[in-house]
Amino acid sequence: MKDFLLLNDFSCGYKNSFKLSDISFSVPKGDFAGIVGPNGSGKTTLLKGITGELKLFRGAVSLNTLNLSAMSLVEKARNIAVVSQFSEVADIPVEDYVLMGRLPYRTMWQFFETQNDLNVAERYMKLTNTFHLRHKLMTQLSGGELQLVSIARALTQEPKLLLLDEPTSHLDITHQVQILNLIQQLNIELNLTVLMVIHDLNLAGEYCDHLIMMKAGKVYLKGDPHEVLDYDHIEKVYNTVVITQKNPLSGKPVIFLVSGKVLSKRKNV
Repeated sequence: MKDFLLLNDFSCGYKNSFKLSDISFSVPKGDFAGIVGPNGSGKTTLLKGITGELKLFRGAVSLNTLNLSAMSLVEKARNIAVVSQFSEVADIPVEDYVLMGRLPYRTMWQFFETQNDLNVAERYMKLTNTFHLRHKLMTQLSGGELQLVSIARALTQEPKLLLLDEPTSHLDITHQVQILNLIQQLNIELNLTVLMVIHDLNLAGEYCDHLIMMKAGKVYLKGDPHEVLDYDHIEKVYNTVVITQKNPLSGKPVIFLVSGKVLSKRKNV
């Protein structure tokens, strides 16, 4: 498969503070890739470097062979959409919030949405099952609804690449599965390339085609979930004892934690 997102000898970060270095990997078109790693390993920093929010110290990022550093803000917004960990909450109707995704397509003297803008927003609100919320205020939504609306706005940008930063971290299991099933559906039906930061290794293994495991600002390992989510790799990166097995239905890796109490008993046996 052709490389769609390509990072080559990539380095970014904060001046006189945390930096990523020697980052090189590619994501094929239509792939659903996940970024995993412990807190402080550089997952969110990596996303900010890709979007240009953080300064690039060295290397290059390209999207479909085009250098992202050379793109204007409008060009980037037409190609890349970001769903952050915490959705912005403003006292505006959901429909107005979703329509903000059409801003990159406005002409200089355009002050109102076109019929096409309205059609695009309606399409993605229906696809994310948020159309019925269109007249509610953003401040009236639950956490799960906020994430779905944020995804609807991101899709309204009609991006080629969707970046998500821990989209399920504060949600219950019902909303976690609902949102990841939706992202999986979008990935398949729209051939949308997805790169997602995610903490939950079981969700990462079940939903992602490929994983990038990070440790201390570097890429530790890249590969499919079976290659990356091996107990030995997890223990070395997370410094935590785990057991890995296969999901009997999907065949994807499943990680089991072992409590200190159980480990102590095993050592004394």
